[in-house]
Amino acid sequence: MTVDPRTPVIVGVGQAAERIGEPDYRAMSAVEMAAAAAQAALDDCAAPGAASAVEIAAGIRQFENSSPYSSAPLGNSTNYPRSVARRVGAEPARAILDVVGGQGPQRLITELAGTIAAGAAEVALVFGSDATSTTRHFAKAEEKPDFSESVDGQLEDRGYGLDGLVTRHTAIHGLVDAPTQYALLENARRARLGVSPAQYAPRMGELFAPFTRVAAKNPFAASPVERSAGDLITVTEGNRMIADPYPRLLVARDQVNQGAAALLMSVDAARRFGVPEQKWVYLRGHADLTEQGLLERIEPSHAPSAAMAVREALAVAGVGLDDIATFDLYSCFPIAVFNVCDGVGLAPDDPRALTLTGGLPYFGGAGNNYSMHGIAETVAAMRSAPGRFGLVGANGGILSKYSVGVYSTTPGNWAADRSRKLQDEISGWPKTPVTEHPDGLARIETYTVRNDGGRRTGVIFGRLESDGSRFLANTVDGGDELLALLTDDDPIGARISVRSFDYGNRVALA
Repeated sequence: MTVDPRTPVIVGVGQAAERIGEPDYRAMSAVEMAAAAAQAALDDCAAPGAASAVEIAAGIRQFENSSPYSSAPLGNSTNYPRSVARRVGAEPARAILDVVGGQGPQRLITELAGTIAAGAAEVALVFGSDATSTTRHFAKAEEKPDFSESVDGQLEDRGYGLDGLVTRHTAIHGLVDAPTQYALLENARRARLGVSPAQYAPRMGELFAPFTRVAAKNPFAASPVERSAGDLITVTEGNRMIADPYPRLLVARDQVNQGAAALLMSVDAARRFGVPEQKWVYLRGHADLTEQGLLERIEPSHAPSAAMAVREALAVAGVGLDDIATFDLYSCFPIAVFNVCDGVGLAPDDPRALTLTGGLPYFGGAGNNYSMHGIAETVAAMRSAPGRFGLVGANGGILSKYSVGVYSTTPGNWAADRSRKLQDEISGWPKTPVTEHPDGLARIETYTVRNDGGRRTGVIFGRLESDGSRFLANTVDGGDELLALLTDDDPIGARISVRSFDYGNRVALA
Protein backbone atom coordinates (compact mmCIF):
# COMPACT_ATOMS: atom_id res chain seq x y z
CA MET A 1 0.00 0.00 0.00
CA THR A 2 1.24 3.49 -0.88
CA VAL A 3 0.63 5.87 2.01
CA ASP A 4 0.58 9.64 2.19
CA PRO A 5 4.18 10.86 2.75
CA ARG A 6 3.00 12.83 5.79
CA THR A 7 1.74 9.66 7.50
CA PRO A 8 3.35 9.38 10.97
CA VAL A 9 5.32 6.30 11.95
CA ILE A 10 7.19 5.34 15.10
CA VAL A 11 10.72 4.63 13.96
CA GLY A 12 12.54 4.26 17.28
CA VAL A 13 11.82 3.25 20.86
CA GLY A 14 14.10 3.01 23.86
CA GLN A 15 14.04 2.12 27.54
CA ALA A 16 16.46 2.58 30.42
CA ALA A 17 16.45 1.43 34.03
CA GLU A 18 18.71 0.83 37.00
CA ARG A 19 18.26 -0.71 40.43
CA ILE A 20 20.00 0.37 43.62
CA GLY A 21 22.59 -2.16 44.77
CA GLU A 22 23.30 -3.64 41.37
CA PRO A 23 26.84 -3.42 39.90
CA ASP A 24 25.91 -1.00 37.10
CA TYR A 25 23.97 1.41 39.35
CA ARG A 26 25.00 5.02 38.60
CA ALA A 27 22.45 7.09 40.58
CA MET A 28 21.10 8.68 37.40
CA SER A 29 18.81 11.69 37.59
CA ALA A 30 15.41 11.70 35.91
CA VAL A 31 16.95 13.78 33.11
CA GLU A 32 19.82 11.32 32.66
CA MET A 33 17.40 8.38 32.71
CA ALA A 34 15.20 9.96 30.03
CA ALA A 35 18.26 10.89 27.97
CA ALA A 36 19.46 7.28 28.06
CA ALA A 37 16.06 6.11 26.83
CA ALA A 38 15.91 8.85 24.19
CA GLN A 39 19.39 7.94 22.93
CA ALA A 40 18.30 4.31 22.75
CA ALA A 41 15.29 5.37 20.65
CA LEU A 42 17.52 7.38 18.32
CA ASP A 43 19.94 4.46 18.00
CA ASP A 44 17.01 2.13 17.38
CA CYS A 45 15.92 4.00 14.27
CA ALA A 46 19.33 3.34 12.68
CA ALA A 47 19.42 6.79 11.09
CA PRO A 48 22.56 8.83 11.83
CA GLY A 49 21.77 12.50 12.28
CA ALA A 50 18.17 11.97 13.34
CA ALA A 51 18.73 13.87 16.61
CA SER A 52 19.51 17.09 14.77
CA ALA A 53 16.20 16.80 12.91
CA VAL A 54 14.01 16.69 16.04
CA GLU A 55 11.57 19.60 15.85
CA ILE A 56 9.45 18.77 18.92
CA ALA A 57 10.64 17.36 22.22
CA ALA A 58 7.76 16.42 24.53
CA GLY A 59 8.31 15.36 28.13
CA ILE A 60 6.13 13.59 30.67
CA ARG A 61 6.12 14.99 34.22
CA GLN A 62 7.87 13.19 37.05
CA PHE A 63 6.29 12.55 40.46
CA GLU A 64 8.38 15.40 41.87
CA ASN A 65 6.72 17.83 39.45
CA SER A 66 3.15 16.57 39.48
CA SER A 67 1.47 18.95 41.92
CA PRO A 68 2.04 22.37 43.48
CA TYR A 69 3.02 20.56 46.68
CA SER A 70 5.58 18.19 45.16
CA SER A 71 9.20 18.47 46.19
CA ALA A 72 12.48 17.51 44.55
CA PRO A 73 14.92 16.78 47.40
CA LEU A 74 17.84 16.37 45.01
CA GLY A 75 16.82 19.21 42.68
CA ASN A 76 15.54 19.04 39.13
CA SER A 77 15.64 20.79 35.76
CA THR A 78 13.89 24.08 35.07
CA ASN A 79 13.22 22.83 31.54
CA TYR A 80 13.07 19.05 31.55
CA PRO A 81 12.37 18.54 27.81
CA ARG A 82 15.30 20.71 26.74
CA SER A 83 17.63 19.18 29.33
CA VAL A 84 16.93 15.76 27.83
CA ALA A 85 17.02 16.97 24.22
CA ARG A 86 20.39 18.66 24.59
CA ARG A 87 21.95 15.53 26.04
CA VAL A 88 21.15 13.66 22.84
CA GLY A 89 22.18 16.45 20.50
CA ALA A 90 18.74 17.85 19.71
CA GLU A 91 17.71 21.52 19.66
CA PRO A 92 13.99 21.37 18.95
CA ALA A 93 12.01 24.44 17.96
CA ARG A 94 9.29 23.39 20.37
CA ALA A 95 9.52 21.86 23.86
CA ILE A 96 6.43 20.55 25.70
CA LEU A 97 5.94 19.55 29.33
CA ASP A 98 2.63 17.73 29.51
CA VAL A 99 -0.03 17.56 32.22
CA VAL A 100 -0.20 14.96 34.97
CA GLY A 101 -1.71 11.56 34.21
CA GLY A 102 -0.83 8.07 33.08
CA GLN A 103 -2.71 8.71 29.84
CA GLY A 104 0.05 11.17 28.87
CA PRO A 105 2.42 8.98 26.84
CA GLN A 106 -0.27 7.62 24.53
CA ARG A 107 -2.14 10.93 24.36
CA LEU A 108 1.05 12.80 23.44
CA ILE A 109 1.99 10.29 20.76
CA THR A 110 -1.49 10.55 19.28
CA GLU A 111 -1.33 14.36 19.38
CA LEU A 112 2.13 14.59 17.79
CA ALA A 113 1.30 11.95 15.20
CA GLY A 114 -1.61 14.18 14.23
CA THR A 115 0.72 17.19 14.10
CA ILE A 116 3.00 15.30 11.71
CA ALA A 117 0.06 14.14 9.60
CA ALA A 118 -1.07 17.76 9.29
CA GLY A 119 2.34 18.74 7.94
CA ALA A 120 3.20 20.97 10.94
CA ALA A 121 6.30 18.92 11.84
CA GLU A 122 8.25 15.94 10.57
CA VAL A 123 10.20 14.61 13.56
CA ALA A 124 9.16 14.45 17.23
CA LEU A 125 10.76 12.86 20.27
CA VAL A 126 8.56 11.90 23.25
CA PHE A 127 10.01 10.72 26.56
CA GLY A 128 9.53 10.44 30.28
CA SER A 129 11.29 9.11 33.35
CA ASP A 130 11.31 8.85 37.11
CA ALA A 131 14.21 8.37 39.51
CA THR A 132 12.00 8.00 42.56
CA SER A 133 14.01 5.15 44.03
CA THR A 134 17.28 7.08 43.83
CA THR A 135 15.67 10.26 45.17
CA ARG A 136 14.31 8.48 48.23
CA HIS A 137 17.59 6.63 48.74
CA PHE A 138 19.62 9.85 48.95
CA ALA A 139 17.00 12.26 50.32
CA LYS A 140 18.29 12.18 53.91
CA ALA A 141 21.89 11.30 53.18
CA GLU A 142 24.65 13.74 54.15
CA GLU A 143 26.31 13.34 50.77
CA LYS A 144 23.88 13.34 47.89
CA PRO A 145 23.88 14.08 44.15
CA ASP A 146 22.62 17.43 42.92
CA PHE A 147 20.18 17.05 40.05
CA SER A 148 19.50 20.78 39.69
CA GLU A 149 19.73 22.22 36.18
CA SER A 150 18.88 25.67 34.88
CA VAL A 151 18.09 25.52 31.18
CA ASP A 152 17.04 28.41 28.98
CA GLY A 153 14.78 28.21 25.96
CA GLN A 154 11.14 28.02 25.01
CA LEU A 155 8.94 25.71 27.09
CA GLU A 156 5.25 24.98 26.61
CA ASP A 157 4.41 24.08 30.20
CA ARG A 158 0.84 22.81 30.14
CA GLY A 159 0.45 22.90 33.92
CA TYR A 160 -0.58 20.09 36.21
CA GLY A 161 -4.01 19.49 34.71
CA LEU A 162 -5.54 18.60 38.08
CA ASP A 163 -8.79 20.52 37.58
CA GLY A 164 -11.70 18.27 38.43
CA LEU A 165 -9.46 15.55 39.88
CA VAL A 166 -8.82 17.10 43.30
CA THR A 167 -11.12 19.47 45.19
CA ARG A 168 -11.10 20.84 48.71
CA HIS A 169 -14.10 18.64 49.52
CA THR A 170 -12.40 15.42 48.44
CA ALA A 171 -9.06 16.43 49.98
CA ILE A 172 -10.43 17.03 53.49
CA HIS A 173 -11.90 13.52 53.39
CA GLY A 174 -8.56 11.97 52.48
CA LEU A 175 -9.05 11.42 48.76
CA VAL A 176 -5.55 12.58 47.94
CA ASP A 177 -3.80 9.28 47.23
CA ALA A 178 -4.50 6.75 44.52
CA PRO A 179 -4.86 3.55 46.63
CA THR A 180 -7.68 5.04 48.73
CA GLN A 181 -9.66 6.22 45.73
CA TYR A 182 -9.18 3.09 43.63
CA ALA A 183 -10.08 0.93 46.64
CA LEU A 184 -13.49 2.63 46.76
CA LEU A 185 -14.07 1.65 43.14
CA GLU A 186 -12.74 -1.89 43.66
CA ASN A 187 -15.07 -2.55 46.58
CA ALA A 188 -17.97 -1.14 44.57
CA ARG A 189 -17.19 -3.61 41.78
CA ARG A 190 -17.10 -6.48 44.26
CA ALA A 191 -20.51 -5.46 45.57
CA ARG A 192 -21.89 -5.18 42.04
CA LEU A 193 -20.74 -8.74 41.31
CA GLY A 194 -22.39 -9.95 44.52
CA VAL A 195 -19.36 -11.69 46.00
CA SER A 196 -17.82 -11.47 49.45
CA PRO A 197 -14.42 -9.92 50.24
CA ALA A 198 -13.00 -13.42 50.75
CA GLN A 199 -14.29 -14.51 47.34
CA TYR A 200 -13.10 -11.38 45.55
CA ALA A 201 -9.49 -11.30 46.78
CA PRO A 202 -8.44 -14.42 44.82
CA ARG A 203 -9.83 -12.86 41.65
CA MET A 204 -7.45 -9.92 42.07
CA GLY A 205 -4.55 -12.28 42.73
CA GLU A 206 -5.40 -14.46 39.74
CA LEU A 207 -5.55 -11.37 37.51
CA PHE A 208 -2.10 -10.13 38.51
CA ALA A 209 -0.14 -13.36 39.03
CA PRO A 210 0.48 -13.72 35.24
CA PHE A 211 1.73 -10.11 35.23
CA THR A 212 4.49 -11.08 37.68
CA ARG A 213 5.63 -13.82 35.31
CA VAL A 214 6.08 -11.25 32.54
CA ALA A 215 7.88 -8.84 34.86
CA ALA A 216 10.24 -11.60 36.02
CA LYS A 217 11.57 -11.88 32.46
CA ASN A 218 11.78 -8.14 31.73
CA PRO A 219 15.28 -6.67 32.18
CA PHE A 220 13.79 -3.21 32.81
CA ALA A 221 11.44 -4.36 35.59
CA ALA A 222 11.78 -2.80 39.04
CA SER A 223 10.63 -6.01 40.76
CA PRO A 224 11.39 -8.98 38.49
CA VAL A 225 9.97 -11.63 40.83
CA GLU A 226 7.39 -14.26 39.89
CA ARG A 227 4.66 -14.60 42.52
CA SER A 228 1.56 -16.72 42.95
CA ALA A 229 -1.96 -15.37 43.33
CA GLY A 230 -1.79 -16.32 47.00
CA ASP A 231 1.44 -14.39 47.48
CA LEU A 232 -0.21 -11.25 46.12
CA ILE A 233 -3.28 -11.26 48.36
CA THR A 234 -1.96 -12.69 51.62
CA VAL A 235 -1.33 -9.90 54.12
CA THR A 236 2.07 -10.25 55.79
CA GLU A 237 4.64 -7.93 57.29
CA GLY A 238 6.14 -7.53 53.83
CA ASN A 239 2.78 -7.29 52.10
CA ARG A 240 0.97 -4.93 54.44
CA MET A 241 -2.54 -3.67 53.81
CA ILE A 242 -2.44 -0.23 52.17
CA ALA A 243 -6.14 0.45 51.65
CA ASP A 244 -8.71 -2.33 51.86
CA PRO A 245 -8.79 -4.48 49.68
CA TYR A 246 -5.24 -3.73 48.52
CA PRO A 247 -2.13 -5.22 50.08
CA ARG A 248 1.10 -3.65 48.87
CA LEU A 249 1.64 -6.21 46.10
CA LEU A 250 -1.58 -5.19 44.35
CA VAL A 251 -0.56 -1.52 44.25
CA ALA A 252 1.46 0.26 41.56
CA ARG A 253 5.15 0.34 42.50
CA ASP A 254 6.26 3.97 42.40
CA GLN A 255 9.78 3.40 43.73
CA VAL A 256 11.54 3.00 40.38
CA ASN A 257 14.39 4.29 38.27
CA GLN A 258 13.05 4.03 34.73
CA GLY A 259 12.83 5.96 31.49
CA ALA A 260 11.30 5.34 28.07
CA ALA A 261 11.09 7.23 24.78
CA ALA A 262 9.64 7.06 21.27
CA LEU A 263 10.79 8.76 18.07
CA LEU A 264 8.15 9.70 15.47
CA MET A 265 8.72 10.73 11.87
CA SER A 266 6.65 11.29 8.79
CA VAL A 267 7.01 8.57 6.17
CA ASP A 268 8.76 11.13 3.97
CA ALA A 269 11.31 11.97 6.69
CA ALA A 270 11.85 8.30 7.51
CA ARG A 271 12.67 7.63 3.87
CA ARG A 272 14.91 10.67 3.67
CA PHE A 273 16.89 9.57 6.73
CA GLY A 274 17.10 6.00 5.49
CA VAL A 275 15.18 4.41 8.35
CA PRO A 276 14.64 0.78 7.31
CA GLU A 277 10.95 0.11 6.63
CA GLN A 278 11.00 -2.91 8.93
CA LYS A 279 11.44 -0.38 11.75
CA TRP A 280 8.25 1.52 10.90
CA VAL A 281 5.24 0.99 13.14
CA TYR A 282 2.01 2.82 12.37
CA LEU A 283 -0.44 4.20 14.90
CA ARG A 284 -3.43 2.70 13.14
CA GLY A 285 -6.06 3.53 15.76
CA HIS A 286 -6.39 5.98 18.64
CA ALA A 287 -8.86 7.65 20.98
CA ASP A 288 -8.73 9.87 24.09
CA LEU A 289 -11.69 10.24 26.44
CA THR A 290 -12.40 11.68 29.88
CA GLU A 291 -14.79 10.16 32.41
CA GLN A 292 -17.30 12.00 34.60
CA GLY A 293 -16.13 13.23 37.99
CA LEU A 294 -15.53 10.58 40.62
CA LEU A 295 -18.50 11.46 42.82
CA GLU A 296 -20.87 12.07 39.90
CA ARG A 297 -20.67 8.67 38.24
CA ILE A 298 -23.91 6.72 38.25
CA GLU A 299 -22.06 3.49 39.00
CA PRO A 300 -18.78 3.93 40.91
CA SER A 301 -17.54 0.44 40.03
CA HIS A 302 -16.65 1.26 36.45
CA ALA A 303 -15.82 4.04 34.01
CA PRO A 304 -17.46 3.28 30.64
CA SER A 305 -15.46 5.94 28.80
CA ALA A 306 -12.41 3.64 28.83
CA ALA A 307 -14.24 0.89 26.97
CA MET A 308 -15.65 3.51 24.62
CA ALA A 309 -12.09 4.67 23.87
CA VAL A 310 -10.99 1.10 23.16
CA ARG A 311 -13.89 0.53 20.78
CA GLU A 312 -13.22 3.81 18.98
CA ALA A 313 -9.51 3.09 18.56
CA LEU A 314 -10.34 -0.34 17.12
CA ALA A 315 -12.87 1.21 14.76
CA VAL A 316 -10.32 3.76 13.51
CA ALA A 317 -7.86 0.92 12.91
CA GLY A 318 -10.53 -1.09 11.12
CA VAL A 319 -10.01 -4.16 13.29
CA GLY A 320 -11.88 -5.98 16.03
CA LEU A 321 -10.85 -7.13 19.49
CA ASP A 322 -10.19 -10.63 18.14
CA ASP A 323 -7.63 -9.16 15.72
CA ILE A 324 -5.45 -7.82 18.53
CA ALA A 325 -2.37 -9.98 19.15
CA THR A 326 -0.93 -8.13 22.16
CA PHE A 327 -2.29 -5.93 24.93
CA ASP A 328 -0.71 -3.65 27.45
CA LEU A 329 -3.46 -2.41 29.75
CA TYR A 330 -2.66 0.11 32.44
CA SER A 331 -2.61 -1.85 35.68
CA CYS A 332 -2.05 0.49 38.62
CA PHE A 333 -4.69 -1.51 40.52
CA PRO A 334 -6.84 -4.51 39.55
CA ILE A 335 -9.92 -2.33 38.92
CA ALA A 336 -8.09 -0.46 36.13
CA VAL A 337 -7.75 -3.73 34.20
CA PHE A 338 -11.14 -5.15 35.20
CA ASN A 339 -12.80 -1.93 34.07
CA VAL A 340 -11.64 -2.42 30.49
CA CYS A 341 -12.23 -6.17 30.51
CA ASP A 342 -15.79 -5.71 31.80
CA GLY A 343 -16.49 -2.98 29.26
CA VAL A 344 -15.30 -4.70 26.09
CA GLY A 345 -15.87 -8.36 26.95
CA LEU A 346 -12.20 -9.30 27.36
CA ALA A 347 -11.57 -12.22 29.72
CA PRO A 348 -9.14 -11.40 32.57
CA ASP A 349 -7.36 -14.68 31.79
CA ASP A 350 -7.29 -14.15 28.02
CA PRO A 351 -4.46 -16.33 26.65
CA ARG A 352 -3.02 -13.35 24.75
CA ALA A 353 -2.09 -11.85 28.16
CA LEU A 354 -2.93 -8.30 29.21
CA THR A 355 0.57 -6.88 29.65
CA LEU A 356 3.85 -6.82 27.76
CA THR A 357 5.88 -5.13 30.50
CA GLY A 358 4.73 -6.93 33.63
CA GLY A 359 2.40 -4.20 34.88
CA LEU A 360 2.73 -1.29 37.25
CA PRO A 361 2.99 -3.22 40.55
CA TYR A 362 5.83 -5.44 39.25
CA PHE A 363 7.44 -3.87 36.21
CA GLY A 364 7.04 -0.51 37.95
CA GLY A 365 4.76 2.47 37.84
CA ALA A 366 7.15 5.08 36.51
CA GLY A 367 5.09 8.09 37.53
CA ASN A 368 3.05 9.35 34.61
CA ASN A 369 5.31 7.59 32.10
CA TYR A 370 4.47 3.91 32.55
CA SER A 371 2.64 3.52 29.23
CA MET A 372 5.67 4.77 27.29
CA HIS A 373 7.23 1.46 28.32
CA GLY A 374 4.09 -0.34 27.17
CA ILE A 375 4.35 1.43 23.83
CA ALA A 376 8.04 0.55 23.50
CA GLU A 377 7.29 -3.13 24.16
CA THR A 378 4.34 -3.05 21.75
CA VAL A 379 6.46 -1.54 18.96
CA ALA A 380 9.07 -4.26 19.49
CA ALA A 381 6.37 -6.95 19.45
CA MET A 382 4.86 -5.60 16.23
CA ARG A 383 8.24 -5.58 14.51
CA SER A 384 8.91 -9.16 15.61
CA ALA A 385 5.76 -10.44 13.87
CA PRO A 386 4.85 -8.05 11.03
CA GLY A 387 1.18 -7.65 10.23
CA ARG A 388 -0.13 -8.15 13.75
CA PHE A 389 -1.91 -5.50 15.80
CA GLY A 390 -1.13 -4.46 19.38
CA LEU A 391 -3.25 -2.35 21.73
CA VAL A 392 -2.05 -0.03 24.49
CA GLY A 393 -4.53 1.30 27.05
CA ALA A 394 -3.25 4.20 29.16
CA ASN A 395 -5.17 5.36 32.23
CA GLY A 396 -4.95 8.65 34.12
CA GLY A 397 -6.51 10.04 37.28
CA ILE A 398 -9.02 7.79 39.07
CA LEU A 399 -10.28 5.96 35.98
CA SER A 400 -10.63 9.55 34.78
CA LYS A 401 -8.81 9.71 31.46
CA TYR A 402 -8.18 6.91 28.99
CA SER A 403 -6.00 7.02 25.89
CA VAL A 404 -5.74 4.09 23.50
CA GLY A 405 -3.36 3.30 20.69
CA VAL A 406 -3.53 0.45 18.17
CA TYR A 407 -0.17 -0.30 16.54
CA SER A 408 0.90 -2.35 13.54
CA THR A 409 3.55 -2.62 10.85
CA THR A 410 0.67 -2.88 8.39
CA PRO A 411 0.66 0.42 6.46
CA GLY A 412 -2.31 2.74 6.65
CA ASN A 413 -2.90 6.44 6.18
CA TRP A 414 -3.47 8.59 9.25
CA ALA A 415 -7.16 8.63 10.19
CA ALA A 416 -8.87 11.00 12.61
CA ASP A 417 -10.85 9.64 15.53
CA ARG A 418 -14.22 10.78 16.86
CA SER A 419 -13.06 11.51 20.40
CA ARG A 420 -14.49 15.03 20.45
CA LYS A 421 -17.93 13.82 19.41
CA LEU A 422 -17.83 10.96 21.89
CA GLN A 423 -16.74 13.34 24.65
CA ASP A 424 -19.83 15.43 23.97
CA GLU A 425 -21.87 12.26 24.40
CA ILE A 426 -20.21 11.55 27.74
CA SER A 427 -20.96 15.09 28.87
CA GLY A 428 -24.64 14.35 28.35
CA TRP A 429 -24.70 11.21 30.50
CA PRO A 430 -26.86 11.38 33.65
CA LYS A 431 -25.07 12.20 36.89
CA THR A 432 -25.59 11.15 40.47
CA PRO A 433 -26.73 14.04 42.71
CA VAL A 434 -24.07 14.82 45.31
CA THR A 435 -24.59 16.37 48.75
CA GLU A 436 -21.47 17.94 50.24
CA HIS A 437 -23.05 18.62 53.63
CA PRO A 438 -25.21 15.59 54.45
CA ASP A 439 -27.10 14.96 57.69
CA GLY A 440 -29.34 12.03 58.51
CA LEU A 441 -29.69 8.31 58.00
CA ALA A 442 -27.95 6.69 55.05
CA ARG A 443 -26.62 3.46 53.55
CA ILE A 444 -23.04 2.54 52.69
CA GLU A 445 -22.54 2.46 48.92
CA THR A 446 -18.82 1.65 48.92
CA TYR A 447 -15.92 2.03 51.30
CA THR A 448 -12.28 1.48 52.16
CA VAL A 449 -10.12 1.60 55.26
CA ARG A 450 -6.89 3.50 54.85
CA ASN A 451 -3.90 2.66 57.02
CA ASP A 452 -1.79 5.67 57.98
CA GLY A 453 1.11 4.52 60.09
CA GLY A 454 -1.09 2.19 62.08
CA ARG A 455 -4.01 4.62 62.34
CA ARG A 456 -7.06 3.33 60.50
CA THR A 457 -9.58 5.65 58.86
CA GLY A 458 -12.73 4.54 57.09
CA VAL A 459 -13.63 6.37 53.88
CA ILE A 460 -17.20 5.96 52.66
CA PHE A 461 -19.43 6.77 49.74
CA GLY A 462 -22.95 6.79 51.18
CA ARG A 463 -26.48 7.42 49.97
CA LEU A 464 -28.89 9.48 52.03
CA GLU A 465 -32.15 7.70 52.70
CA SER A 466 -34.04 10.99 52.39
CA ASP A 467 -33.23 11.72 48.74
CA GLY A 468 -30.78 9.11 47.48
CA SER A 469 -27.99 11.64 46.97
CA ARG A 470 -24.39 10.49 47.31
CA PHE A 471 -22.00 11.87 49.90
CA LEU A 472 -18.40 11.39 50.99
CA ALA A 473 -17.50 10.87 54.63
CA ASN A 474 -14.98 9.46 57.11
CA THR A 475 -15.45 7.38 60.22
CA VAL A 476 -15.40 9.28 63.51
CA ASP A 477 -12.38 9.08 65.80
CA GLY A 478 -12.87 6.10 68.07
CA GLY A 479 -15.57 4.65 65.81
CA ASP A 480 -14.27 1.13 66.37
CA GLU A 481 -17.66 -0.54 65.87
CA LEU A 482 -18.01 0.78 62.33
CA LEU A 483 -14.31 0.18 61.56
CA ALA A 484 -14.74 -3.43 62.66
CA LEU A 485 -17.67 -3.81 60.25
CA LEU A 486 -15.63 -2.26 57.43
CA THR A 487 -12.62 -4.52 57.98
CA ASP A 488 -14.14 -7.79 59.15
CA ASP A 489 -17.45 -8.06 57.34
CA ASP A 490 -19.26 -6.91 54.21
CA PRO A 491 -20.58 -3.44 55.04
CA ILE A 492 -22.16 -2.57 51.68
CA GLY A 493 -25.74 -1.51 52.32
CA ALA A 494 -25.29 -1.16 56.09
CA ARG A 495 -27.32 1.59 57.76
CA ILE A 496 -25.33 4.52 59.09
CA SER A 497 -25.88 8.06 60.30
CA VAL A 498 -23.96 10.99 58.90
CA ARG A 499 -23.29 14.47 60.22
CA SER A 500 -21.65 17.40 58.49
CA PHE A 501 -19.00 19.55 60.19
CA ASP A 502 -16.69 22.33 59.06
CA TYR A 503 -13.83 19.84 58.96
CA GLY A 504 -15.77 17.24 56.94
CA ASN A 505 -18.53 14.64 57.10
CA ARG A 506 -18.47 11.91 59.76
CA VAL A 507 -20.38 8.63 59.89
CA ALA A 508 -21.23 6.09 62.55
CA LEU A 509 -23.43 3.00 62.69
CA ALA A 510 -27.07 3.94 62.99
